[in-house]
Amino acid sequence: MKPLLQIGYISRAHGLNGEVVLKTFDPNSTVIEEVDRLVLVTRLDETKTLEVETVGESPGSDLLLTFAGIRSRKDADALTGSAVHVHREDLEPPAEGEFFHGDLVGLEAFTPEGVRLGVVEEVWSTGPVPNLCIRDGSREELLVPFAEEFVPKVDLAAKRVTVIPLQYQD
Repeated sequence: MKPLLQIGYISRAHGLNGEVVLKTFDPNSTVIEEVDRLVLVTRLDETKTLEVETVGESPGSDLLLTFAGIRSRKDADALTGSAVHVHREDLEPPAEGEFFHGDLVGLEAFTPEGVRLGVVEEVWSTGPVPNLCIRDGSREELLVPFAEEFVPKVDLAAKRVTVIPLQYQD
């Protein structure tokens, strides 16, 4: 497994004193409270390890963060759009049958019959159950609830997930 786990992205700067808004993949996650440092990969593909100073709530289910050394709106704006990662070693491992959302991104999705559906490119937390956003290179995407009845098997070692697509009635 990768040593870094993506947990979200910086959606915008907030205020004038270097605060940023973190949009997490899982709004119910407490991961940000377990770590002292985050690794950001900026839009310019620069990697920065930053020490978290404060974590607060932002309107909606987003988090408001301050980092050591980031004190101005200009500095915060430069972080907007950055992918936010944590060091896996800083986290408790997930329980049996549980997964970090970031580990699901990049898995190839197949039906139980072996038909390739595409790649899990995003995990959307828009309700009580997250949704896997699977794309196959076309303009269409497949959204599948991340629940056992629709995703009966996740094999991280094989980088593969078995998916039962929703059936829609006309």
